[in-house]
Amino acid sequence: MTMRALPLRLALPLLLATTASSACEGADGEDGGSVEVPNPLTDPADGPPAGNLDGNCPVPAEAGLADVSNPTTVVGNGTPESCTAEATIDAIARGGVITFDCGPDPVIITLDRPAKIFNDTGPEIVIDGGGLVTLSGAGNHRILYMNTCDPEQVWTTDHCQDQDHPRLTVQNLTFIDASSKNEPEEYDGGGAIWARGGRLKVINSRFFNNVCADTGPDVGGGAIRALSQYQGQPVYVVNTTFGGAPDLGNVCSNGGGISSIGVSWTVINSLFSHNRAIGNGGNPAQGGTPGGGSGGAIYNDGNTMTLSLCGTDIQHNEVNAHGSAIFFVSNDHSGNIRIDQSVITNNEGGSWYTQYPQISAHDDTPIAVTDSTVE
Repeated sequence: MTMRALPLRLALPLLLATTASSACEGADGEDGGSVEVPNPLTDPADGPPAGNLDGNCPVPAEAGLADVSNPTTVVGNGTPESCTAEATIDAIARGGVITFDCGPDPVIITLDRPAKIFNDTGPEIVIDGGGLVTLSGAGNHRILYMNTCDPEQVWTTDHCQDQDHPRLTVQNLTFIDASSKNEPEEYDGGGAIWARGGRLKVINSRFFNNVCADTGPDVGGGAIRALSQYQGQPVYVVNTTFGGAPDLGNVCSNGGGISSIGVSWTVINSLFSHNRAIGNGGNPAQGGTPGGGSGGAIYNDGNTMTLSLCGTDIQHNEVNAHGSAIFFVSNDHSGNIRIDQSVITNNEGGSWYTQYPQISAHDDTPIAVTDSTVE
């Protein structure tokens, strides 16, 4: 789907990178479900702000911030201690518009299990951290799960693989230390967010040190895995950072940052750096290998899809197999890539660069590059 630029660019605030508060935890398990992590793996205060500060691309109206002026649920009552894992998970399960009131300082809410979207609680579901909230998986759990084809999350149509809801927006949030390594193979990938069906939009957010399976030919998305978006409409990623600094990158077998099958993406004014695809053997896996290792920042596979980048910086990502920056394979050769006002450079490793360095795609895949550096 082509991105429609508006004459007036939306003003999107950046996340604060100030001193971090302690996790919202209480003594003796009285925090309502938080996991005690005395030495958190990641301090979000050490991370860069959300988005590519040099990105100047206009943002389509449909990719803008969701209105949270009348929230369905406010997590917390003004103190860090009130923003518990249990309250967060319950609020997300109820759906609607979720905001946080955890006091004036940044907080980390450490989850003891994934927060799950229920398909009958929308159709619009918004989770807004206000630039102050970090959600942590404690190195053990995925953070957010949405699946229109999972009966446990309520079937709402007879065509779950192509329905227009839930329409999930996550904005002004930081996701750290999530892991989907313990998830069943059917739901692998997507260290921080796994989303199938409906629509997904990510704005003004950050993803640090999230991981998924180390090997496998098609598993991917250290930060995000997306599948079956309604009518092939794109996932919007706006003013968002994946990694952004050494020791903060996201890691998976493929697609250190994001991964999908048959999904289009429109990525605007965002940053991917220091993410890694650590699998080995590519896809299909070479004999004697477990497969994977492609798409340091982005891994796209499937049919009839578009990857659109505008104002986006992709640097210092690494792979073992193909596509140190981008791996893009359209099985029916119908997909295309559009790169505008973006920088793709200094990504390391890999092979099969048919048209541009650091981008692995079929030699007949249309790749339109304008006002960009790809070297």
